[in-house]
Amino acid sequence: MSNTDQVYPPSAEFAAQANATAEMYQRAKDDPNEFWAEQARQLSWDTPFSTVLDWSDAPFAKWFADGKLNVAVNCVDRHVDAGKGDRVAIHWIGEPGDTRDITYSQLKDEVSKAANYFTAIGLQTGDRVAIYMPMVPEAIITMLACARLGLTHSVVFAGFSSAALRARVDDAAAKVVVTTDGQYRRGEPAPLKAAVDEALGTGDDAAPSIEKVIVVRRTNHDPDLPWVDGRDVWWEDTVEESSPVHEPEAFDAEHPLFLLYTSGTTGSPKGIVHSSGGYLTQANYTFHNVFDHKEGRDVFWCTADIGWVTGHTYIVYGPLSAGATEIVYEGTPNSPDEHRHFNIIEKYGVTTYYTAPTLIRTFMKWGREIPGAHDLTSLRLLGTVGEPINPEAWRWYYDVIGGNRCPIVDTWWQTETGGHMLAPLPGVTTCTPGSAMGPLPGISAKIVDDNGNELPTGEQGYLVLDQPWPGMLRGIWGDPQRFKDTYWSRFAEQGWYFAGDGARYDENGALWVLGRVDDVMNVSGHRISTAEVESALVAHPAVAEAAVIGAADETTGQGIVAFVILMEHATPGDELIAEMRNQVAVDISPIAKPREINIVPELPKTRSGKIMRRLLKDVAEGRELGDTSTLVDPSVFEAIRSQRG
Repeated sequence: MSNTDQVYPPSAEFAAQANATAEMYQRAKDDPNEFWAEQARQLSWDTPFSTVLDWSDAPFAKWFADGKLNVAVNCVDRHVDAGKGDRVAIHWIGEPGDTRDITYSQLKDEVSKAANYFTAIGLQTGDRVAIYMPMVPEAIITMLACARLGLTHSVVFAGFSSAALRARVDDAAAKVVVTTDGQYRRGEPAPLKAAVDEALGTGDDAAPSIEKVIVVRRTNHDPDLPWVDGRDVWWEDTVEESSPVHEPEAFDAEHPLFLLYTSGTTGSPKGIVHSSGGYLTQANYTFHNVFDHKEGRDVFWCTADIGWVTGHTYIVYGPLSAGATEIVYEGTPNSPDEHRHFNIIEKYGVTTYYTAPTLIRTFMKWGREIPGAHDLTSLRLLGTVGEPINPEAWRWYYDVIGGNRCPIVDTWWQTETGGHMLAPLPGVTTCTPGSAMGPLPGISAKIVDDNGNELPTGEQGYLVLDQPWPGMLRGIWGDPQRFKDTYWSRFAEQGWYFAGDGARYDENGALWVLGRVDDVMNVSGHRISTAEVESALVAHPAVAEAAVIGAADETTGQGIVAFVILMEHATPGDELIAEMRNQVAVDISPIAKPREINIVPELPKTRSGKIMRRLLKDVAEGRELGDTSTLVDPSVFEAIRSQRG
């Protein structure tokens, strides 16, 4: 890594007002159970817990197991009861420019209406509800209504195919799908209910568990929208007509709050199960401390989609349990133009902005003139999520978006962990660009070799979590053996969780997550991380974004193949490619120099911003492409192939 000697301590002003303090680390280490009990007590419990952790049936954890609470009450009712009902919970902005401001009182009414309708159609505690929706308020209302009734929701990203939806509906045996008639994509309405109809099938092919499809009118683009009488109902005719008064009940802390399916590299999707009490404890704790949330003053914006865990934890459950005011934006960052995000920050006075490195690199490619045209001085904290951020993008984010004054929290976590695991505490930690720094108070991690031995500074190894944590997944839906095999078998003897990431500590004690261990290339016996080579390439001033894969090579085992997007003003050519290769040699080692650098107009990405390196490997090795259904734009491969000749 280049320039790791440049560090960024928090300002004295920020540190003086920060929620989190350095002593939390020691307190959590001395008595982890009491530390987590303290965090859980920030929530409202109908029946207080007396036990914190039961790890007797490892790897199946129970947290706060004899306590009872209602997750929706914690996210909505308790703020209304505390006299904060007039506070805006959600500033919603639709892609075409329509807006809604929803207060906590209004949110309580809407969630109660949905809960009453769900009860009226016979849904009972423990039933599953699939949610296949764009970023509209009704999606969040549905999630909270499920939580209010003890229904287990399964949100399916609205960019997924009908086949992906069907697989998830069948696996969960969902009784209801909530969707919209359509969704906006770059300003144009696109069908969505049609995908639901295709997924659920008809006749002998019909999804056996489905009883109702509830449809929110969003785009109103099709006067002849296909309709199945008895199954399909409009939200406006059913939920909207229901009573806004609903008396909630409390559920066990271990009651399953939601399923969220994550794709394996092979086989069927895994339904990750999250609990109520433990998950909400971690969501609330990390939101308060990592984002330094000041209730009643901050305006928080997480740019994720609720189809991913980031949207569950840091759009719905974390912010709302903390009484936050937040932005929920339906659309893409360049609709109608590249100023969209910065207009929103400026208009609503956003103080905390949490986004993915891939979007930051896109902003870099567009140029600093675009954010420079806006007043971004309301911002006081920045965050990144989804993949390791390369140091160059980190510094650009700090300088251009944050005005050299906003701490950056670079967060590492997973669908399975439920909330942040590694991150700086913004008023405490001196940050190294590109590093998630280390475990949060209450979280324990190690970097180990194949045999579970801890590795010295500088050596790459496996990142393991050696102690349970409240937000941890409780299993894979319907498949306890797969849960053990997937996450606990690699270090079964030690009882450690391992989900596939490599990491190392640098000489300053900062932890660097190096991506999936299957993203480590073996070049002539040398293990080289794709993330490190990508960081070195992006450190070149002409490079906006890079993706690196290891392709089969007869001589070296694997050869490094890079796909690079240039900055607007860069001039492609052999000279530039030579410079980029040398940059990698200087920053890492001559061994890490790519054998091939392809300058491309775009990279294949999912709508959550992840680069599909697996498909780039298919291109580099001349294979037919694998599944491209989750990509924003599958046509990028034609451009990539034409560049490679």
